[in-house]
Parts: sequence; structure tokens; C-alpha cells
Amino acid sequence: MKTILGQPGFAERQKASIDAKKQLLAKVQSAPKLTEEQRIARDSERAANAAAREARGIQRKAAKQAEAERAAAETKQLAEAAARDAVAAAEAKAALDEREKLERRAERDRKYAARKAAKR
Repeated sequence: MKTILGQPGFAERQKASIDAKKQLLAKVQSAPKLTEEQRIARDSERAANAAAREARGIQRKAAKQAEAERAAAETKQLAEAAARDAVAAAEAKAALDEREKLERRAERDRKYAARKAAKR
């Protein structure tokens, strides 16, 4: 029965739904059934695929761990190099400061000696 707007009514929709379910059930029931050998082969293939998937996961974890260790070692080397550079820079600055201090002292002594010489 059609409704006023030309759409199928509830009874028609319900009948169509029931027919579709029956067709789907017939399709599933008519599908070829697996023999015991086929079922065993399918299950063993699935188990092999699962084992391969597990092995790939373990390989990925090992690769990630190796990459993390490599990155940590590289970071450690960079930190050590930065520390060496900082120590070298501090030593160079200390040497420069000491040299400047000695130069100032020498200049002061020279001026002092010049004043003493001028008084005599």
C-alpha cells in the first residue's frame, strides 16, 4: 500500500525487510561448507600469519629500542662535547683575563716608575 506521498507504507517496508533477510540467509546457507582439511589449513594459515605479525612487532620494538639507544648515545656525546667546549672557553677566558690583569699591572708599574723617575 502506498502512502499519500507515494512512499511505501509500513507493511511494504516490513515485507521488503523480511524478504531481504531471507535472501541473505539463503545466500549464507548456500555457501560451500569447509571440509575438516580446509578448516585446518585455514586455521594453520591464520596461526602462521599471527606468528609473523608477532615477529614483525618484536622486530619493530627492537629497532625502536636500538634507535633510542643510538639517540641517547649521540645526545651523551653532544653533551660531553658541549661540556668540553664550555671548559675550554672558560679556560681561554681565564687565561685572557689573567693576561689582561698582568698587562694592567705592568702598565701601572710603568707609570709608577715614570712618576718616580720624574721626581728625582
